[in-house]
Amino acid sequence: MHAQNLNAAQNPNSTSPSPASSSPASAGPTTASPPEPALAARNLHRVETRQRAATASAPKTMHAAKNDSYGGPHVVVTREVERPEVGPHDVLVRVHASTVTQGDRRLRAADYPGVLSVLGRLFSGVFRPRHPIGGSNFAGRVVQVGARVTRFAVGDDVFGSTMHGAHAEYLAVAESDSVAIMPARLGYAAAAVLPYGGGTALVFLRDMAQVRAGERVLVVGASGGVGRMAVQIARHLGAHVTAVCGSDAELMHRLGADEVIDYHCEDFTARRAQWDVILDTTEGDHFRKFRKVLSDTGRYLTLYVTPRVLLEMLATKLRGGPRALAGVALGSAERLVELGKLADAGVLGDVIAGRFPLRRAHEAHAFLEQVRPHGSVVIDVVGGSV
Repeated sequence: MHAQNLNAAQNPNSTSPSPASSSPASAGPTTASPPEPALAARNLHRVETRQRAATASAPKTMHAAKNDSYGGPHVVVTREVERPEVGPHDVLVRVHASTVTQGDRRLRAADYPGVLSVLGRLFSGVFRPRHPIGGSNFAGRVVQVGARVTRFAVGDDVFGSTMHGAHAEYLAVAESDSVAIMPARLGYAAAAVLPYGGGTALVFLRDMAQVRAGERVLVVGASGGVGRMAVQIARHLGAHVTAVCGSDAELMHRLGADEVIDYHCEDFTARRAQWDVILDTTEGDHFRKFRKVLSDTGRYLTLYVTPRVLLEMLATKLRGGPRALAGVALGSAERLVELGKLADAGVLGDVIAGRFPLRRAHEAHAFLEQVRPHGSVVIDVVGGSV
């Protein structure tokens, strides 16, 4: 039995245009189609008219949660800032929901593990954040499109991921970026939580590990953002799933785990058991410790790329036997479409542990950091008073 989507809900607000009717044209006289230049001019006029209408309704400023310095949750403040401009290939999204993830926490605090501490600062800003408005996942409604946009129309409900800027009332993204039409059966909050863990789990298990039906998959840190999605995707791929976590056995079984190991009570490496795939979502490199419970063709995957992991990847590729693998799952529109289909089919969903309005974004950060909830943390931008 597939794990059920825990937050699935029909989205009654979608105004996406329905597909053109396939019924045959009624009998009667027909008129010739306008020549291509005239048709192109007419379509451009429609786009410009639609864009002018949307621009008139979108304010020039917006509220956003930003941190102008690195630090704890207290550095996040909600301010009125300028709304982003929309280029010819961009769409402007009225953000309804976003999330606060461990990735957002790291960017806010400049907390990068190991050798990534230097690279992380170079990427995000040496002395202060280069992009002070955080937030990397979103769901909302398109309110303006650039003149050359073809994938989306005003009124489309969309979801996606971005490098920054989602903790705001409006977000401008290129139509070629990681953005797609929202799954029909999900609300904004449930859609916003999909890209972070879902995209990573799909890349690591299906593409990197190439999990096959009947294989044994063990997920370490199964109650985390990536882990919860990984349990469901591994189950969907036909694997026997073992979840390693704290006291979350009931939740793990609801998500599709066949077996749950409480790491407080048991060290799974002491078992006389073997797994074909171990997805390690916890910080650090545990390949040497976990290798003894991998099958001869086993694959160990970690979300954290370190120099030692890179050496282990090279060494295990050359000598054969259990492999060490690591990588980065970059967002893409195609992958979002796949996640949307899984969500619509009831295969993939998530647990929402806390919801906060935009003006309390700092509390959302504190909740994630201090409570360490076994569920996603959502910022309700629309519907939660700013």
